[in-house]
Amino acid sequence: MRDERLTLKDGRTLAWREYGPPDGRPVLRFQGTPGSRMAHHPHEDSYDKLNARIISFDRPGYGASTRLPGRGIAQIADDGAELLDHLGLDVVHSSGQSGGGPHVLAFAARHPHRARAITVVVGAAPLEQADIDALIGLNRDAYYAARESWEAEHRLLVPVREQLLADPLGGFKAIMDKAPPADVDVMNDPDWQRVFVDDIREALRPNAEGWADEGVALTNDWDFDVADVKTSTVWWHGEHDANAPLSAVRRLLEKMEGVELRTWNAGHLESYRRHDEILSELLSR
Repeated sequence: MRDERLTLKDGRTLAWREYGPPDGRPVLRFQGTPGSRMAHHPHEDSYDKLNARIISFDRPGYGASTRLPGRGIAQIADDGAELLDHLGLDVVHSSGQSGGGPHVLAFAARHPHRARAITVVVGAAPLEQADIDALIGLNRDAYYAARESWEAEHRLLVPVREQLLADPLGGFKAIMDKAPPADVDVMNDPDWQRVFVDDIREALRPNAEGWADEGVALTNDWDFDVADVKTSTVWWHGEHDANAPLSAVRRLLEKMEGVELRTWNAGHLESYRRHDEILSELLSR
């Protein structure tokens, strides 16, 4: 494992980390929201088994990466490309989970010759009223706050951040108020809990500003066109996902060509159980 810092061309610091064999097949991973470079599968031997070199980085304002006020989604895709330049990697597989989903789509749209194939796992998509009504409480409230203003989003997230830092597991379970039983089972897994606690504490360690920046960027009009994604794309999603409704995903995919949608009869956290299957499928393309 490597944990390092890169000074970007605009002077910002990008904190990044690698998991798996250094000579493995590189995978640029965009973690969920909120999240940090600490996010990874707790059974790291799977990376050795699949010969996968997982590369992840803190998006602006999370962990040890410099905040970028007013940022969108496309800039983060460019940050990922600059990190690949630093690592001497021309073409990689890439994945994005939950709030990282739009970011991997932006990476494929803006840097099509660098994305060999991409996977979206329970990715966020633009919402309509019926979708919003089905969300967990925090995501619903955050949607309305982000549509109002950055200040409203930040005001909402500050006490949530404090709660998560004080009691990561208890705070997250309270947030997941509409989670299906399958998600509850994942949240009770000790290995999942160990990684989640480290990840969330690092992500939110600086403040809630990066989280608010990302919430506004994901909620309002995206600054790239998903129709520009021509890379081989598989999208995995739960039929009972209360964090990112499947109905919104289906509408988004109508604007894209050739995306394969694979669903499971579970919720937002099911990918934890299917980690090897998802990563192996990505690397096969």
